[in-house]
Amino acid sequence: MRALLPAVALAVAAITGAAQTRPPLRPSDFYELQSVGDVQLSPTGADVAYSVVSYARPGRPTSSTWLRELASGDTVQLQDGSGPRWSPNGQWIAYLGRTDEGSGLIVATRRGQAARLIAPVDSTNHPLPSSGDRIAWSPDGRFLAFVSATDGPESTDANGDPMVVTRYLFKPTAAEGLTRFNDNKRLHIFVADVASRTVRQLTDGAYYEHSIDWSPNGDRILFVSNREANPDTTFNYDVFTVGVLDGAVSKLTGTKSAEYYPTWSPDGARIAFSGTTRDLTSSETTMEDTHVWVMRSDGTARVEVGAGIDNRQGPPQWSPDGAHLYFTLQERGNVRLMRAGIAAGTETRPTPPRGNGVATEQSRATTVVGEPGAVGAFSVGRGRVAYAFATPTAPAELFTIDDGSRAARPITSLNHTLLAGRALSEVEAFTFSNDGLTVEAFLTRPAAAGAARPGSVPLIVMIHGGPHGQQGPAFDQKAQVYAGLGWASLKVNYRGSTGYGQAFTDAILRDQNGAEARDVVAGVDAALAAFPWLDRGRLGIEGGSYGGQLVNWIVTRTPRFKAAIPTAGISNLVTQNYLAYYHDYLAVEYGAFPHQRVRGDVEERLVIDMLWDRSPIRYANQVKTPVLFIHGENDNDVPIEEAEQFYIALHDVGTQTMMVRYPREGHGLRETRHVVDALERSIAWYRKHGL
Repeated sequence: MRALLPAVALAVAAITGAAQTRPPLRPSDFYELQSVGDVQLSPTGADVAYSVVSYARPGRPTSSTWLRELASGDTVQLQDGSGPRWSPNGQWIAYLGRTDEGSGLIVATRRGQAARLIAPVDSTNHPLPSSGDRIAWSPDGRFLAFVSATDGPESTDANGDPMVVTRYLFKPTAAEGLTRFNDNKRLHIFVADVASRTVRQLTDGAYYEHSIDWSPNGDRILFVSNREANPDTTFNYDVFTVGVLDGAVSKLTGTKSAEYYPTWSPDGARIAFSGTTRDLTSSETTMEDTHVWVMRSDGTARVEVGAGIDNRQGPPQWSPDGAHLYFTLQERGNVRLMRAGIAAGTETRPTPPRGNGVATEQSRATTVVGEPGAVGAFSVGRGRVAYAFATPTAPAELFTIDDGSRAARPITSLNHTLLAGRALSEVEAFTFSNDGLTVEAFLTRPAAAGAARPGSVPLIVMIHGGPHGQQGPAFDQKAQVYAGLGWASLKVNYRGSTGYGQAFTDAILRDQNGAEARDVVAGVDAALAAFPWLDRGRLGIEGGSYGGQLVNWIVTRTPRFKAAIPTAGISNLVTQNYLAYYHDYLAVEYGAFPHQRVRGDVEERLVIDMLWDRSPIRYANQVKTPVLFIHGENDNDVPIEEAEQFYIALHDVGTQTMMVRYPREGHGLRETRHVVDALERSIAWYRKHGL
């Protein structure tokens, strides 16, 4: 996709040059933004199904699915459809949606006509991180496997009056935002006859089955499940198969680590998947990078395909001939699309050591999409790849690239009309050193910053969550709004971030709110030194999730920021461990559970004491910066009690503070009206306190 780079550079130059004649992006513009989500090429590569996420309504974003003939450009919209999957011959498409017959699993023609309800489908709010496909066609196209929820053994008592709680994981997933309690339903695999619409259930019990794929010979269905003795207390996904005819379940992996997104090779001889190697994996986030693996169809001869690439790798997809695997790669703030050759010799090739974050020749991987920005969903078809890609100047649009070509073809331009009329700002990457480590940061500069007098441009620090995530040059509407106000924004990929190698990600082990917080502050100093037009006396700081936690911590360390805005941030690591929907995250980050002891710098200590030492609320009396807390009312990832207690603590010590609570929201804000409102309140908070 190298041909995209000049186009992006020209677009940035053109937009920047017109900055004085076009208005900047405004919060109200968020209602007009759209982005491409799911992408599915037909097996022939002639058609593509893709979803468009719209923020036009005041409530949560809506998703619509579109079917496009690539040769003619003819495009039709599926009625109320999501998650489309093509039949093996490319003539039919299955999806989750609604017809006049009801809602559930639907089948329509390749142009979205003659839609029929095949079976009703139910879902669950139980936390199932990194779950994959819910629909899979049989190789002959006569049947569909799908995942649907049934009542679990706790459902009656747990949802009664009184509610009787017996489960360890009794809260719902982070994004749900509507309730405080797990519905206790279980996901199972069903098979439907497309012609007769008869349905039979393949799996049952107290477990969850998901991430399904039907074998090329038609006899087995792959799935992922956690079948530990107590899945609620031990997060451990393994790969299984279930027999289509007899329902017999076979376990293919038996590791203490986690496996995700299994997919059959076209000949059915091998299975590719994402996986980790460490004994303890968190259900909320993982410190260890997932890599791409391949094993034989019986689960033996497991080989790490992505071993030579020391960075986080996404779910794999096979090329139609089975000779390559495609996967995304997080690298230095960007998300690339990679292709790795799968030769017969891979079953005996030794796994090389993980290095310093650079792809090596030993990995036999090549870059398919490597321009600045972020690849989202992608799909591999005969002769081409289709993918969603967010550039520095626009949210994700749909692109295709043909085999053997170096030029990408843009398919959609959802935001052209809006963004062509807005002055957008450039993003500049730079590096600095802190505590002997090289750290990368990204600065979004206001259009007129180059001509600004020294020390005249305010700076907003925007901290990413995770902590094992990254920020980069891809389009960020919030940073663009700030730039339109004449404010620069800084994003620091502090140690613990992904995209810089496993050692960099591991560098915060047992050190939350430690060196990574100092990286953020050092990044501010580096930016002030590199860009003299920044005003060191007008600094703001904000972040979400772990970024909110770092905001909470940093304001206890320094009064240099005029205003702070943590969103969904942790203030007390001890209460967080026991109030969140998950309870293994800090065990992974500290190497032991809070009640256990670990070796510290000087002596063996209880983890719970280490957590309290690094809890911002312990140092509330040191906070001088005015703090605006933003939180979802039903956040089960970082419960709103984390904001409540710090809010009261700041009141007690006389620090200016305000708390804004958003109903119907979980971890992070999703309703467009709430996103816009929070941004407008943030701007007002910064202005009130001197930016």
